Amino acid sequence: MYREKTIAVAIPAYREEQLILATLESIPPFVDRVYAVDDASPDKTGAIIDNYARKDSRIVPIHHEKNKGVGGAIVSGYKQALADGIDVVAVMAGDNQMDPTFLPELLDPVVGGVVDYAVGNRLINEQFRQGMSKWRFIGNSVLTLLTKIASGYWQLMDPQNGYTAISRRALETISLDSIYPRYGYCNDLLVWLNTFGFRVRNVPHPARYGLEQSKIKYSTYIVRLSWLLLNAFFWRLKVKYVLLSFHPLVFFYLFGFFFSFTGVLFGFYAFYFKFLLKNEMFVPAVVSVILFALGVQFILFAMLFDMQEENKGTWY
Repeated sequence: MYREKTIAVAIPAYREEQLILATLESIPPFVDRVYAVDDASPDKTGAIIDNYARKDSRIVPIHHEKNKGVGGAIVSGYKQALADGIDVVAVMAGDNQMDPTFLPELLDPVVGGVVDYAVGNRLINEQFRQGMSKWRFIGNSVLTLLTKIASGYWQLMDPQNGYTAISRRALETISLDSIYPRYGYCNDLLVWLNTFGFRVRNVPHPARYGLEQSKIKYSTYIVRLSWLLLNAFFWRLKVKYVLLSFHPLVFFYLFGFFFSFTGVLFGFYAFYFKFLLKNEMFVPAVVSVILFALGVQFILFAMLFDMQEENKGTWY
């Protein structure tokens, strides 16, 4: 128990035979259950989890016959936590990258009922980012911006951070089977949480890197995640601002996209008008600029309205 709440930790693990034992040994004593999910690892990860479970009764081994991805492994832990009646579920990677001494700071806002989801933030200052490569920081910053737009959590930082804590109420509300199962699950989960009005808070903590090696291929990851976030953005607008309630920001976005796209088309036409038809391009060029500027203005107003909705919290 932690502050009279039952706490569980879900640990997704794939090919972590070198680090999974250290991760399991580091779990604080106030944690009631530890769902160690072996995501069909071809090495000894599963056997190590089973052996340690004989020493620590809190460990609940979960084995996947087929690899489901890190998001799929976490969802398995979430589902078992719901079945066991756990109040708050944290996530700690199986590579011992997440410092357990910061777990209480992550749990406090969720246990206290201030928010339903807390996520770590390693990007807040240079000291906390120490050890993070320049390219990884740039990639995280780009994905942070895209996730802000897609999820509607405009104050959120470091959405790629897997060190999180979530309430039972949130897990019971969202569709766990619909969460993206691989890298990108944390971004998709934020979209679901915002759609149903749950509040989220960042909890600063320093990055910790050791022997683990990233399994993310950034050359394809950013492209795939960008497409995922684009689809998630339109889904959130439809469900949150059309089906569950109504907000005129939907029209602002629609007008913004329409005028921006039309402005770009007129820009191409202006070049066609000038270089192929040999006419003056002033008029079509001015029309192009006006339409595009109008579209951008509509989009910025839509974003402003979305920001105002962020902290209202449907469930409070």
